[in-house]
Amino acid sequence: MSIQEFNSLVIDNAEGLRPFAITLTKDREEAQDLCQETLYKAFAHRDKYQPGTNIRAWLCTIMRNIFINEYRRNERKRVILDAIRYTEPSQSLSVSAEGTLRMKEIQSALYNLPHIFKTACLLYLQGYKYQEIAHALGEPLGTIKSRIHFARKLLQKQLER
Repeated sequence: MSIQEFNSLVIDNAEGLRPFAITLTKDREEAQDLCQETLYKAFAHRDKYQPGTNIRAWLCTIMRNIFINEYRRNERKRVILDAIRYTEPSQSLSVSAEGTLRMKEIQSALYNLPHIFKTACLLYLQGYKYQEIAHALGEPLGTIKSRIHFARKLLQKQLER
């Protein structure tokens, strides 16, 4: 299949992705972003498309995977932010002394990570994707994933104490 045939096939099916995106996100703006990200990934990975495969199903699978990955990434961020912003139930606006100590403990643990793990971990916690971190640091994707994994394990051990 030529590039032009693939491009026209994707563009012809692009409009049909919006309802599925809205179903997933429940928000029109996020759905638009999800559609754009899906089309970007489809064009970037056109070599993985097998001619004769249902293009709409292929695009919906890409969209679903992007949505799930983003959801998981946001969950991890939420858990970390909840740990940092720990407050007692009676204090909804102010941070308790225990929460402040916990936040300092987490920040200290982050900044005491070995440099090889710290940079990748901090970029990840700021919301960058693995691929973006790998590109920025000039490292292979697998190396970045393992560094972030080991950084998490080190943080868990330090914070359990």
